[in-house]
Amino acid sequence: MTVLVIGASGQIGRFLLPRLTAGGIDYLPISRNAVPGDPHWLLGGLPDAMPDLPPLRAVVSLGPLDHLAPWLSATRLAGTPHIIATSSMSAETKRDSDVPAERELSRRLRDAETTLIATCASRGMPWTLFRPTLIYGAGMDKSLTPIVHAALRRRIFPIPAGRGQRQPVHADDIAAGIVAALVSPFARGKMFPIGGGERMSVADMFRRARRSAGGATLPAPIPRFALQLAARALPALRGPVDRLDSDLIADNRELERILGVYPRPFHPAPETWRPSH
Repeated sequence: MTVLVIGASGQIGRFLLPRLTAGGIDYLPISRNAVPGDPHWLLGGLPDAMPDLPPLRAVVSLGPLDHLAPWLSATRLAGTPHIIATSSMSAETKRDSDVPAERELSRRLRDAETTLIATCASRGMPWTLFRPTLIYGAGMDKSLTPIVHAALRRRIFPIPAGRGQRQPVHADDIAAGIVAALVSPFARGKMFPIGGGERMSVADMFRRARRSAGGATLPAPIPRFALQLAARALPALRGPVDRLDSDLIADNRELERILGVYPRPFHPAPETWRPSH
C-alpha cells in the first residue's frame, strides 16, 4: 500500500521523496503547493483541505503537528496505518520561556503530541514522532537561511555572543530517520529527538554559516548588552536573545541505536542556503 506524505513540498519533503523512490516505496505526496501538472500529487493540506484518501500503509506528516492531531482524531482512516510525524524540540526548550507566545507554542506542541498518541492508541495505529532541533539544508528554513541572505545583501554578518550549545540538523537526516522508521518495527511507539552530528556554540554556528554563505561579508560580533537592548526595543527578539546562553540540543542515542541513523556534522556549503527544487 501507499505512504501518504503531507506537506511534501516542504524542506524535509524535498529530501524524503527521493529517498522513498530509491527505497521502492510507493507514496502519494500532498501539498498546498503541489507540483503543477504532475498527476501524482494531491492538492490539499491540513487541517481543512484534505481530499478523500485511499487505504494507506502509513501517513507521514511534515507540517505543523497541531494541525495533524485534530484532523487525525476527527478522521476515520481505513485500516491501521503507521502515523509518522515531526514535532519540534521547541516543545521542551520553550516550555518556560519568558515570551507568552513561545510558551503557548510549547503547550500546543505537547498537547498535539498527547492527542496524536492517544488517538493512535484508541485505534490500534502505530505511531512514531520526531523532535528535531534547528533544521537547515534546503534553503527554506526560517532561522539561519534568512540571516545568511540578509547578510549577503548588507555585506555584514552578525555573530551574536552566547554560551549556549546548538545542534542544527540537516533536513535530509530527518528524511533518513523517517524512511528508517517506516521499515523498522522497533520505531513504533517511539519519540525520537534528532539533532545534528555535532554540538557547537551559538557564535561558532554563526561563524560557520558565514564561511559557507557564498559571498564576502564582514563579521560583526554583537556583544550581549547590545543584544539585550535590541530585545527591549523589539519584543520579537526577547526569546531568541534569552536562549543564547541555553543549550538547544538533542540526544541522538536512541535514533542511532534503533534506526541506525547518524546525522551529519554542521559543515554547510553555499548551496545549503539556496532553495532546492
